[in-house]
Amino acid sequence: MSPTLENFGHDPLWITIIKAVMLFVFLMLGVLFGVWFERKLISRMQNRYGPNRAGKFGLLQSVADGLKMGLKEDLFPRTVDKVLYLLAPIIMVVPAFLAFSIVPFGPVVNLFGVQTPLQLVDLPVAVLFMLAMGAVSVYGVVLAGWSSRSPYALLGGLRSAAQVVSYEIAMGLSFVAIFLFAGTLSTSEIVKAQEQTWFAVLLIPSFLVYVICMFGEAARIPFDLPEGEGELVGGFQTEYSSSLKFALIMMGEYLHTFTASGIAVTLFLGGWRAPLPMDWEWAHTGWVPALWFFIKFVLTFCFIVWVRASLPRVRYDQLMSLGWKVLIPVNLAWILLVAAVRNVVVNEGNRMIGIAVGAVIVVGALAIWMRFDTVNQRRKEAKKAQVEAEFEELSNEPTAGGFPVPPLDLPHYHGVQHKEIPSGTN
Repeated sequence: MSPTLENFGHDPLWITIIKAVMLFVFLMLGVLFGVWFERKLISRMQNRYGPNRAGKFGLLQSVADGLKMGLKEDLFPRTVDKVLYLLAPIIMVVPAFLAFSIVPFGPVVNLFGVQTPLQLVDLPVAVLFMLAMGAVSVYGVVLAGWSSRSPYALLGGLRSAAQVVSYEIAMGLSFVAIFLFAGTLSTSEIVKAQEQTWFAVLLIPSFLVYVICMFGEAARIPFDLPEGEGELVGGFQTEYSSSLKFALIMMGEYLHTFTASGIAVTLFLGGWRAPLPMDWEWAHTGWVPALWFFIKFVLTFCFIVWVRASLPRVRYDQLMSLGWKVLIPVNLAWILLVAAVRNVVVNEGNRMIGIAVGAVIVVGALAIWMRFDTVNQRRKEAKKAQVEAEFEELSNEPTAGGFPVPPLDLPHYHGVQHKEIPSGTN
C-alpha cells in the first residue's frame, strides 16, 4: 500500500526507535562503503586498482581510516575559538541525518508485527524541511572557517555561504513544478503521484536543473570551490587536523551527498517504485520496493562519482554566473510554462489550448534569449575591438604600458658606449 500522511504518527514508540536506528545504521554503513566504493570506481576509471590491501578487495580500508582518525591526537590551534571550532563539525553532521529522515524507502510493510511505512517521518512540508536542513548545515562550514582564524579557512567558509545561497534558490525553484503536478510537499505523496510517469521524464528541465544544483549544494566536483586546494590550501577545513573532527567533516559531506541522491530518487525517479515497464504487484509490495530504491540510490551516487572523475573544477566566477544568470532565469521561465499549461489542461480540460499556450511561451522565451544573446555578442565584439585598438596604439609607443622600451642599438643607449669585454677578464 502506498503510504500517505494519514499513515504517520500512529506507530508505537519502540517501532519509531527501531526505524531511527535502522536509518542511522544504513547511513553509517553507507559512509564506510561509500568511501571505498568511490575510491574503487574512480581507480577503475583511471586504470588503477584502488584500495586492495586492508581486507578482501580493500573493504576494510575505510574502517582503518576511521580508526586512525579517531585515535589520533586531537589538536587545537592556539588562536581558534575553541567552542565554535568544536561545534562546527557537529553542526555539519546532524542536519544531514535529519534531512534523510523524510526519505521514503518503501511502502507500508510488516515490521515486527506492526504495519508501518518504511519511512521515519513525513510532514506536509517535508521538502521544505529538507531544504531547511541543507541551509542549516552550511552554518557548520561557515563557523569552521570563521572559528579557525585563518584567511584560507575564512575564504572557504564565505565561498560556501555564497554558493549555498545561489544554488539553494535554483534548487527550490526546480521543485515548484513538482509541487504543481503533485499538489503536495509530502515526500510519500510525491512518490505516489509518480505511479504513471516519473517526474524526471515529465519535468525534465526541472530534473536537469536539480542535477546541477545537487553538485553545487553538496559542494562536489566540479563545484567544490570551498575546498579549492589550488588557491585555499584546504578551504574551510585547513586548520582541522586528521582527527575525529576531520572525520566528522568528511562524514557530513558524504551524508549531504547521500541526501541529495535520496531526494533525486524520491522527487524525480519514482522513489521506491519499480521501473515503469515492471508493473507487477509483487514489485510494489513488501520489502521488494526497498531494493528498487537502493538500486536507484546507488546509480545516482555512481553518476556523482563519474562526474568527479571526469570534470575539472570550474572558476568561482563561472560558478556564480551559472547559478544567477542561467539556472534561476531558466527555472522562472519553466515554472511560468508549467503553471500555464497545468492551469489550462487541468482546470479547463482543453489539452490543445494548453499545448498552444506552452508553445507560445516557449517561442517567446526563445526569442527573448536569442535577442539577449545577440546583444551580448555584439557587446563582446565591440569590447574586443576596443581592446585590440588600445593594444595596437600602445604597441606603437616607445613607452608601451608605461614602461620604457630600450632601442634596438643597445651599445649606444642613452649615449653610453658599451664596449665588449674580452673573454677571461674578471
